[in-house]
Amino acid sequence: MSSSRIPGFYRLSLEERVELLAKEFDLSAEERDLLLRDPAQVHANEMVENAVGHYELPLGVGLNFQINGRDYVVPMAIEEPSVIASASYMAKLIREAGGFTAEATGRTMIGQIQVLGCQDPVDAETRLLDHADELVAEANALMPGMLRRGGGATRIEVRQLPTEGDGEAMLVVHLIVDTRDAMGANTINTMVEGIAGSVERISGGRVHLRILSNFTDQCLARARCSIPVSHLATSGMSGEEVRDGIIAAYEFAARDVYRAVTHNKGVMNGVDAVVIATGNDWRAIEASSHAYASRGGHYTSMTEWSRGPNGDLVGVLELPMPIGIVGGSIGIHRMAQVSLGLLGVEGAEELAQVIVSVGLAQNLGALRALATEGIQKGHMALHARSVAMTAGATGDDVAEVARLLAEAHDYRVDKAREILEKLH
Repeated sequence: MSSSRIPGFYRLSLEERVELLAKEFDLSAEERDLLLRDPAQVHANEMVENAVGHYELPLGVGLNFQINGRDYVVPMAIEEPSVIASASYMAKLIREAGGFTAEATGRTMIGQIQVLGCQDPVDAETRLLDHADELVAEANALMPGMLRRGGGATRIEVRQLPTEGDGEAMLVVHLIVDTRDAMGANTINTMVEGIAGSVERISGGRVHLRILSNFTDQCLARARCSIPVSHLATSGMSGEEVRDGIIAAYEFAARDVYRAVTHNKGVMNGVDAVVIATGNDWRAIEASSHAYASRGGHYTSMTEWSRGPNGDLVGVLELPMPIGIVGGSIGIHRMAQVSLGLLGVEGAEELAQVIVSVGLAQNLGALRALATEGIQKGHMALHARSVAMTAGATGDDVAEVARLLAEAHDYRVDKAREILEKLH
């Protein structure tokens, strides 16, 4: 395209935008139809700017999950092979050992107000805390609906941030808000912007930024499982060997940042898949989770695996979980509504418990594979289907080409094309 400057593009209808792009980029009729196809799950033009279509992910379901004694079929939106299969298999193993136990700490989110120019930051902090009830009441008056639902602002916290060099003294006011079953970003932003004038008047300073924090370290969810070694044995390894191998793999991630990043990416394979399927903000979950993994001063494993008193393998995952089941785009995203219907959760806390349980199962699946047969055997067997389709296989041919690729331990697209030609 000669220029990315397209005046008035946003005023065009979705169809007109696609026609313009199709002409400029010589899109095929099939590519044009892909952009224009409306699966009726989400109204792109009403959700994002300059919309030209939908980008879809496969939606599968994680099976066998039993959490706090209740069974769940868990919708997971992800394009990576083996994730759903691994999570489901580990959930089955954990189910046979009694299932997951999970809990959540509540729905406490944080809004931040940056205050500059205070002549006496210590005195300004004292005054703000003395007027905390007034500020909380003012914030709640801005969002009476949240208050009626049992949520709303609950308290004020004030911190002095360290001054570096000739930098300006800085206070940060935290407005603590219970958002109930909503993620609450718009609610919090409305509140902190609304009380900014009072914060300036009380502190004598100058308010600058007013915005929610996605680091929700007061809104946590925690999942735990305990698995007897008799459930861990494989054809070539004893249960004790598998348990100790999983613990050693965890300790590698706990001590080494290069391993921790990959280890935690596996956790988030499970977490993000459920977050996306339910219409939640996976970028916020990612940012908050990785920050939480660094809370001790260095980046480390999100999960913890240890040997229990009876020799069992014990796993724990605790993460910030700023998710919701109402509000934002959730209400207008039809597939998110379908996913929530499949889950049958009654509140955001329950959804948070499901999400961390899936993350823990996914991590166990990865560590078990690494500690036994290696990660590639199961992953590549499933990846073979994608290779087969890339080579042009359709229908029943996909499974047959994938099977022959796995038998040959050769997952190249060229090999898949060769097999496909022989089949026909």
